[in-house]
Amino acid sequence: MDFNPCMKHQAVRKAVRKFAETELGPIAHDIDRDARFPWEVIEKMRPLNYFGLQISQEYGGAALDSTSYAITVEELSRVCAAVGLCITVHNSVGAYPIEQFGTPEQKERLLPRLASGEWIGAFCLTEANAGSDAGAVETTAVYDDGDYIVNGTKVFVTNGGACDVALTFAITSPDDRRKGASVLIVEKSMPGFAVGELEDLSGMRANPVSSLFFEDVRVPEANLLGRLGDGLKIGLITLDTGRIGIAAQALGIAQSAFEAAVKYSKERQQFKKPISSFQTIQNYLADMATEIEAARLLLYRACALKDAGQPFSAAAAMAKLYCSTTASRVTNLAVQIHGGYGYSKEYDVERFFRDAKATEIYEGTSEIQRMVISRAVLAQLV
Repeated sequence: MDFNPCMKHQAVRKAVRKFAETELGPIAHDIDRDARFPWEVIEKMRPLNYFGLQISQEYGGAALDSTSYAITVEELSRVCAAVGLCITVHNSVGAYPIEQFGTPEQKERLLPRLASGEWIGAFCLTEANAGSDAGAVETTAVYDDGDYIVNGTKVFVTNGGACDVALTFAITSPDDRRKGASVLIVEKSMPGFAVGELEDLSGMRANPVSSLFFEDVRVPEANLLGRLGDGLKIGLITLDTGRIGIAAQALGIAQSAFEAAVKYSKERQQFKKPISSFQTIQNYLADMATEIEAARLLLYRACALKDAGQPFSAAAAMAKLYCSTTASRVTNLAVQIHGGYGYSKEYDVERFFRDAKATEIYEGTSEIQRMVISRAVLAQLV
C-alpha cells in the first residue's frame, strides 16, 4: 500500500471538504435539532455526482475508486453525518447492487436516475423480527401472472422517507429459508407502497429514517434483482461494500470530534493555563489521534483490496468494527474534554457523540462484524 495520498485523493478531499463546510456547516446544528432532511443541499449535490460516486460513467456516474469514495463519505460526515449516511447508503447498498446484479434493462432504466440523484435509493432488510438474523425475514413475495405480490413491513430504513427505489428482501420460497429470499426493486410509484412516520432517533436526526409498508404491491418480474433465491448472496456482498461506507462515515465523525477537542483544549483555561498543558488531556488527545490514524489505515486497506479485485469481506468488517468503535471512544473523550459544555447542545461534540453510536449498530452490529472476522480467521488456520 502507498501511505502517501495521491494528488487525486488530495483533490477529492479538498473539494468535498469545501462543499461540506460551505453548504452543510452553517445548517448542521439546526437540521439535527429539527430532524430535517436538507433538500436544498441535496439539490446542490446532484450535479456534482455525489449520488453516482461509484456508478459507471456510461450511466452518468463518477466511477470513483473506493478510496476516493471513502474520502468523500468521510468528509461529508465530518460536517454532517446524517447527510454522509444518505450518500453512502444510496451509493453502496442502493445503486451498487443494481450495477453488480442488475439486468441490462434494469441498469439502463435505473442507474442514470440514481447517478443523477433524481431518484434516491434505500436498502430494505431489517424488520421487527429480522435484523442480524437476516434469515428471519417475514416479508413475502408471491408470484402471480408475471408479477410478485409483496406484503410486509420494513423498519429503520435509512433514506426511507426520501427514497424512490427500495431494494427489498422478501421470501419467495417459504419452504427453503436459506435459498428462499430474493431481492425486488420496489419503486415508490407502485400502488400499495407507503412510507411510515419518520423515526425520532437519538442521532442521525437529519436523515429520514422510517418504516416502509408493502400491501399487495405488484412488482413486475422484470424488477427481480439477480436470480430467484439469490437474496442472501446479494445481501452479503452488498453489505461488504456498505461497511466500507459506514466505516468512512464513522471515521469522519471521529475526526471532527478530535478537531473540536484539540481546539477547545487550547482555549479552555483552568488553574491559569490551558487544559491542553495537563498530561491527562494530552494522553487523551494522543490516544484519539492514534486510534483515528489506525482506523483510517484499516479503511483504506479494505478499499485497496476491493479495487484490486481481492476478497475484502473480512477487511471491510475489520474497518467497520474499528472505525465505529473509534468513533464512539473519540466522541466520548471529546465530550469529557469539554466537560459540562460537552453535554450542552450548544456544542457540536454532543451531536458527534449521539451520531457515533449508530455506526456500531447499522450495516451489521459490532457483534456481527466480530463473527465475520472470526470466521475468516478460523478458515485461514484450517
